Amino acid sequence: MVDGNINIGEAELEIMKVLWQAEGPVNTQYINEAVEKHGWKRTTVSTFLARLVQKEAVLSEKRGKSFYYTPLISQKAYRKLQTKNLITNLYNGSVKDFALALFEEERLSSEDMDELRAIFDKED
Repeated sequence: MVDGNINIGEAELEIMKVLWQAEGPVNTQYINEAVEKHGWKRTTVSTFLARLVQKEAVLSEKRGKSFYYTPLISQKAYRKLQTKNLITNLYNGSVKDFALALFEEERLSSEDMDELRAIFDKED
């Protein structure tokens, strides 16, 4: 299982998005085709995949001549982990300060605020 200190870079995150959207394990060719808009060479994608395997974010399985990849952390779990790290590191663990920063930057609409209230009300 992935620990709370996993650090996935931006390019690696693009690979993870492909894996999260796939229904089951996918091979290197599938991943290369999915990220071809970035202009990465196959060797670059292979490097990103090797890093993700090393970080234990992705499982690599050899099937015949191809390698297949499966995420070991869900997108939801990764978002939660990154949000927790963001709040801990930038806002000294204060969710209130984080929300206030979003509000002060006018990034939260009244609909967003209503949605947050509904979420908090549901938790009680």
